[in-house]
Amino acid sequence: MQVGPPTAPVPPLRPARRDTGPWPVVAAAVTGVWAVLVAVPGQLAGWVVDQLVLVAGLDRAVAVWPVVALVTVLLVGAPTLALALIPRSPAIRATGRAWLAGTLVLGALTLLRALPPVHHEAYLAALAATAVVLALALDRIARRRSAPPAPAGAPGGSGDGAAGPGGVPGGSSAGAAGSGGAPGRSGDGPAGGGRGGRFGAVTLLAVAAGLASLLPWVWVGALGGASETLLAGLAAAALGALAGVLLGPAFWTAFAVGTPPRPARLVLVGGLVAGATLALLGAGAGQSGAQLPALLLLPPLGFVLGALEAAARHGGRPAGLGPVRWLVGLALAGPLAFTDPEEVTVLLATTRDVPFWVAVATGAAFAVAVLLAVGYGVLLARPRARAPRRVAAGLTAAALLAAVMVVYAVPGQPGLHGERLLVVLREQADLTGIPAGAPGRAGRDARAAEVYRRLVATAERTQGDLRRELGRLRLHPTPYYLVNAIETDGGPAVRAWLAGRPEVARVLVSQRLRPLPAAAPPARGTVPAPTGPTWNVSLIGADRVWSELGVTGAGVVVGSSDSGVDGRHPALAAGFRGGDDSWYDPWEHRRAPADRGGHGTHTVGSAVGRNGIGVAPGASWVGCVNLDRNLGSPARYLDCLQFMLAPFPPGGDPLTDGRPQRAPDVLTNSWGCPPVEGCDPGALRPATAALAAAGILVVAAAGNTGPYCGSIADPPAPYPDVLTVGAVDRARRLTRFSSRGPAAGGAAKPDLVAPGAGVPSAFPGGGYATLDGTSMATPQVAGVVALMWSANPALVGDLDRTRRILADTATPAGSPAGAPCGGAGNLVGAGLVDAYGAVRAARDLG
Repeated sequence: MQVGPPTAPVPPLRPARRDTGPWPVVAAAVTGVWAVLVAVPGQLAGWVVDQLVLVAGLDRAVAVWPVVALVTVLLVGAPTLALALIPRSPAIRATGRAWLAGTLVLGALTLLRALPPVHHEAYLAALAATAVVLALALDRIARRRSAPPAPAGAPGGSGDGAAGPGGVPGGSSAGAAGSGGAPGRSGDGPAGGGRGGRFGAVTLLAVAAGLASLLPWVWVGALGGASETLLAGLAAAALGALAGVLLGPAFWTAFAVGTPPRPARLVLVGGLVAGATLALLGAGAGQSGAQLPALLLLPPLGFVLGALEAAARHGGRPAGLGPVRWLVGLALAGPLAFTDPEEVTVLLATTRDVPFWVAVATGAAFAVAVLLAVGYGVLLARPRARAPRRVAAGLTAAALLAAVMVVYAVPGQPGLHGERLLVVLREQADLTGIPAGAPGRAGRDARAAEVYRRLVATAERTQGDLRRELGRLRLHPTPYYLVNAIETDGGPAVRAWLAGRPEVARVLVSQRLRPLPAAAPPARGTVPAPTGPTWNVSLIGADRVWSELGVTGAGVVVGSSDSGVDGRHPALAAGFRGGDDSWYDPWEHRRAPADRGGHGTHTVGSAVGRNGIGVAPGASWVGCVNLDRNLGSPARYLDCLQFMLAPFPPGGDPLTDGRPQRAPDVLTNSWGCPPVEGCDPGALRPATAALAAAGILVVAAAGNTGPYCGSIADPPAPYPDVLTVGAVDRARRLTRFSSRGPAAGGAAKPDLVAPGAGVPSAFPGGGYATLDGTSMATPQVAGVVALMWSANPALVGDLDRTRRILADTATPAGSPAGAPCGGAGNLVGAGLVDAYGAVRAARDLG
């Protein structure tokens, strides 16, 4: 019975034109290999450059990813364009079109990585929006290309080549035909599972495969914040929709040759082409680092899609867009939602941290994808296989959904673990006019108490309205006083709202590491205990201070903010000050000193350790954990600096329970807060100014980003009230890694240098280790200050005279020839710290 207009005869189908000879197939194969060889190394190279820049401490190279995008589009776009236009074979032209579109998509998505990684939510929003725009644009182009010239009512579209025998010519995703001649549909066809419906059997099987691919990420990964998770889901769905346009029915019809179509061709040839297309899409799916898993796990899913297409055509229709959208969207939800790209970094690659678990999840997801490809191919793509049934497919999808939920809730890391915001207020405490008071500790304690009082009063007076508003919105605000600031939950919308408030100066991202499925094994020292003073202690003359001047640092307290301290180490246990206000762990809230990473144990050992490793073995120490798994945040750094100004007991409120009279005398800080952790140049400036006003000397590492000039950039090292320390080797020469000045504004930095290459010190588990870095040099200078103040208690809190003595008694240190970076002052400062000379000068002051 005729259903179209009776006056419009249906044009006869034209047979598909085919190229003769093997050259089109060879050209397609070469082009596919070339596309992968360009795209994959390009993505790896871009990520490696990002990591090298991060480790070197240089400014972020924004141009890296635009360059990678341009090179990829030029090198891959040209051959794929030729493949899409020149051959006459519908399959090869469909191959070229899919790869060309995938290349253009990759180029566009790669450009989005110009957004700073610290603003991950903004990137995810841009990724979702861009993927939607690209999907709409490509779908519109496909519809125009396949619009049928025949009069209204003619089935199918003219496309650029015919479908297999018995089908209509290929068309867009809205008009492609199946092998039996029925017009295609944008949704999922019946596929043997009953009448139509959005979730036919094939789509349900695609959902099941996507959930199976998601399982490894649910197991080892963790979600970010609420808005971050929502945006990651939207981005994954948008990329799935984009994949549906790239691999729609028109694509598969080109490989559906024969009546009925040969399933092996759909799975093997179509799946191979689809896998290469998905590799191009995956290369653009995620910030720098997050796209690397997608590069590996998406290509095998091309064969899964081929098997699903074959299964759908057993039922008489093409699969439509649904299976592609669900499978790719769910597969990409893993790396996008359960991984923070900032944590896929070499900074965490030394232990079983995020990079390790991302590799585990990627490998497991890849294995799942391969198994799915084989299993679906065997079960669904046999020549005489039956079309899948909706009930069985639905039960499979439901079982896998239940498995995902159980894995997430039991062995996984349930909950939201996103970044927080640090809201810095405009008004900071006025610390001018603090009376000097009596010399020595009594005067220092009085100044510290007055500084604490003013800081807390300012915070209480200026934060009330904002804290109440944030509490009403259930954003869990945490007040700070050392910098007048509030840490709070919130995504981009909350950040924009806060930035617009008149009392707010700026809003920083306060990084928060996501939990791991299993803690990394704790660091352990493997070097035997030294038999006498270590070489670095002797180089600066500290051992002569003990033996000739009888000064060991007794009566002075050194505060350490670092990865923690192994309080049971034989070289450190006796030096712990004790009491209920000498240890604070804002990350894990451990009540006793502990250290998983080892960095903090090593630095405290160099300052006050016994058995010959510490400069001031008679001094006491207190500790705070500001580094969790080698990364920190502005808020955690503030937590520890506040604790150092006014220690408080476990569970105490820093604003009301602080004890400034229990503040340590000198602080050793072998850390810096770079932009990747959320800090800007002035983030901690009020904090160090307040500590200096209180008479507490802040000693900080210059950083390990040499030999570049101007590389002393991450707070707190560039600040003028901080004693900044570089590193030399055994020969008193500046190490290559030691950061150089000048600091911002042209200030000369570092102030001093100390031994920092091959320094032995304590390490967790009772052993010892030898490490390099300005981190190792810094505590030695703090130890020298402890010796000076022990020798002359009247100097306690007198920062100006202490710094002057250190500079005047420093000995020459070797620096590169030619006086780069503006001269020796920006390389080695006043020179190599001299413990013996400094202590004699301090004692001679009387």
